[in-house]
This record gives sequence, C-alpha cells and structure tokens, in this order.
Amino acid sequence: MSRIAFFLADGFEEIEGLTPVDMCRRAGIEVVTFSMMDELLIKGSHGIKIYADEMFGEGKYDDFDMLALPGGGIGTKNLESHEGLLAELKRAYDAGKYIAAICAAPRIIGRLGFLEGKEATCYPGNEEHLTGAVYRSDVKAVTDGRMITARGMGAAFEFGTHIITALEGKEKAQAILDQIQF
Repeated sequence: MSRIAFFLADGFEEIEGLTPVDMCRRAGIEVVTFSMMDELLIKGSHGIKIYADEMFGEGKYDDFDMLALPGGGIGTKNLESHEGLLAELKRAYDAGKYIAAICAAPRIIGRLGFLEGKEATCYPGNEEHLTGAVYRSDVKAVTDGRMITARGMGAAFEFGTHIITALEGKEKAQAILDQIQF
C-alpha cells in the first residue's frame, strides 16, 4: 500500500488539503496528516478547524512514498519557515520520493531547487519562486518526474488525480473520479 505524509499548518487552504487526502484515502492510499503547529488542531485559512493525525516529528518519513504540501498564503509561510520540514523534503528528494505541492506551496520546492528543468505550475504570483522550472500557466496540475504541482483550490481534484495516478495508476485515479461523479 502506498503512503503519503501530508503536512498541515495554520492558514492552509482547506480544500487543497482535504480534497486530495479524501481522494487518496478512497483510492486505498494510506495518508497521514501531520501538524506543523504546537498541537494537533489546525486552523485553516477560512476558519475551518481540523485535527491532524500526528504531530510533526512523530513519523518516520522514510516510510512514505510521497510528501505533500497544501497551499494557502499563511499556511505556505508556516510550512516554508519550518526547518525540520525543509530537511525532510530534502531527504525525500534525495531518496527519489514523490513530492506534491499545490497553490503557493510549489514555491517551497522551487526555492529548494527541486523543480530545476521540470514543468511546474502554482498559484499566479508565485511563479518567480519556481527556480529553474518551465512554468505552465495553461494547466491546473502537472507531474514531471517525481514532482507534482497544482495551481490552487480550483485544481484540488486534478491535484488528487495526479497523486493517485503517480502512486496507484491511471485506472485507479479514473475509478475514483467516476465514483465521486467528477
């Protein structure tokens, strides 16, 4: 069974975090949400409060096939200021794991140099941080190698579809889209 570590911080865009988590769990992928804050309770950018599964640091991230980041302006700032998360992203990248980011969050992996020479997309206005990437403004989500990026809340279903396709195949992704009437 494939496994995803999904990192949540206060100010995350709720749809960008919860839609792909829901889709992946429907696909039989184990998703563990990690709080990047001082408690399990995370406050989304629109006031929706959720509880993460575990606190950052409680997981062994080597055991995951993918690390994933939702966007949201404040949420992304909280993620990119977390040195422990940046170190885990670097380890995952060096180990050849998948990394997925949506909305403003692709700027985190862009600044780390993971998108060099790769096609990528993000929320408009963040493209300057996609260091060395071929910016795609014409797609909602794109997978290039082991990097998956998406534009924003309106691309949450496409983001989830790209994640499922990467880990479980196109047929499984289509089955989930059919199931949810997308």
